[in-house]
Amino acid sequence: MSDTLTLAAETRDRVGKGASRALRRDGRVPAVIYGQNKDPLSIHLEEKALVKALGTGHFMTTVVTINGQRTLPKDVHFHPVTDRPVHVDFLRIGAHETVTVQVPVVFTDEDESGYAKQGGVLNVVAHELAVTCDAANIPTEIAISLKGREIGETIHLSDITLPQGVTAASEDDTLTIATVVPPTVPTAEDEAADAEVAEAQAAEHAEAEAEAGDDAAEGDGAEGDKAE
Repeated sequence: MSDTLTLAAETRDRVGKGASRALRRDGRVPAVIYGQNKDPLSIHLEEKALVKALGTGHFMTTVVTINGQRTLPKDVHFHPVTDRPVHVDFLRIGAHETVTVQVPVVFTDEDESGYAKQGGVLNVVAHELAVTCDAANIPTEIAISLKGREIGETIHLSDITLPQGVTAASEDDTLTIATVVPPTVPTAEDEAADAEVAEAQAAEHAEAEAEAGDDAAEGDGAEGDKAE
């Protein structure tokens, strides 16, 4: 089930783009805590501690205690060029409050599938699944076994066995999670198209870096602090 984490934070006395940029220069990340019909609280966190928490891969399903308040991360904004976290939204929750979260989907037992031996490919449609559960029992992942799966099969929401006490947020049992497709052989046209896409992406990235300059964080404020 979900991990728990404690992060230290300080209250922000000033808000706005200028104040947020100053915090980031000092290795801090602006954030806001909201929910439970209480006023939003503007805070800032140590960037190193936040990056470490993000690196676990389960940050969005982790109950985070901040200065004594139980919260659940709801959104993390990243810088478009550097990918550094620039703002975080946290939702206040009770000890056993019912919450809806996006949980990563993982696939197991591929070596026991029929398609793997035939060169088939698993096409993942949903990398995350929205589920509703007790805040104290958030699953860190939804495991789906591929044992016996053959080429041409489709894995639907109805095929998944969820942990006890966890229900899918969607009521559509036919929701496609993944499909198993035949092996594909790339053509010369495919390789040429891939090369064009890669070249275009490299050009866009270079242009973004050039436009960002030393003051790239200026645009971060557009993502906004909920309390600002």
